[in-house]
Amino acid sequence: MQTLHASTPDDYAAALAAHPRLLVDYYKDNCPGCKMLEMSLQKFAATPDADGIALLKVKMEVVGEDFFRDLGLRQTPTLSLFKDGAEAARLPGFQSPPQVAQAVSRHL
Repeated sequence: MQTLHASTPDDYAAALAAHPRLLVDYYKDNCPGCKMLEMSLQKFAATPDADGIALLKVKMEVVGEDFFRDLGLRQTPTLSLFKDGAEAARLPGFQSPPQVAQAVSRHL
């Protein structure tokens, strides 16, 4: 699984356009659930289910709180699954590696 980082809304839009199967991890510093989700994503990345999927990390402190609000995000962490540029699912809160795998198999 390839990992990308968005530091601007343009980076975010470019990643959505360039990757047909994309997980987006919306996170912020000092968020225990975000750190736990990061560990889940690392474990998921080591599985065959992660082949052909890109992970886009979007940090609130970098892109800005207004960007998060405009997307309708209410909490961190939130994991979104995008297929061909369209959001297929949004998973708020911590997700275990099996939950990530199940969401990917269902939506991507």
